[in-house]
Amino acid sequence: MALPLSPTARSTPHRTKHRTRTDRSAVYEVLDAGLICHLGLVVGGSPVVLPTGYGHHEDTLYLHGSTGARSLRESAGGTEVCVTVTHVDGIVYARSLMHHSMNYRSAVVHGIAKPVTERAEKLNALRIITEHLAPGSWDYAREVNDKEYAAVSVLALDLHEASVKVRAEGPNDDEEDVRESSAWAGVLPLRQVVDAPVPAADLPEGVGVPEHVARRATPGTRADRRFQHTGTVSDMH
Repeated sequence: MALPLSPTARSTPHRTKHRTRTDRSAVYEVLDAGLICHLGLVVGGSPVVLPTGYGHHEDTLYLHGSTGARSLRESAGGTEVCVTVTHVDGIVYARSLMHHSMNYRSAVVHGIAKPVTERAEKLNALRIITEHLAPGSWDYAREVNDKEYAAVSVLALDLHEASVKVRAEGPNDDEEDVRESSAWAGVLPLRQVVDAPVPAADLPEGVGVPEHVARRATPGTRADRRFQHTGTVSDMH
């Protein structure tokens, strides 16, 4: 059985409460399905929201960026941060303009991020972040060298204070509009499509697409069907 979230005053939704998910697994599902998060904090007296790479392991969310990024330096200094990940799954068309909406999944995490400085933990966090964005790459590509290691910052944020909301339904039209309107109502589903890999211009002849990259292409896409490369992958389709 999934453990429940531990809501606080600021992580408890007050509107459309029926869309709130209380299982901790709901946070994991939203994070696992995303590619970037948005990191929000106050820097120099002004609010800043920046797209940021991430990965998570159980109840720890890892964020990373350049050591020169002011947002990460501020976040590492005990500043309160807010991290969000949102997916739009459909456009909801209603009979009235006021009831047009979106189907979505959204996670919001509050807390104070801590810098990850111990080498083994930092490398593990970088592995988690890499495998979240590009599964299979950590063991395939060249490992991180000392210069690269020194140039990147990693922050750890506890998922203790988090909330999740999900809308997955049709239009909520007024009864009068349902009875009297002839306008179409329904949902236009949206989904992410991954096209076939595009080789680097300087890739040597004969280097094929590795399986961990090729298998991410969405079968049946136009780019997938016209995929051409000197290397072949038998199960692209």
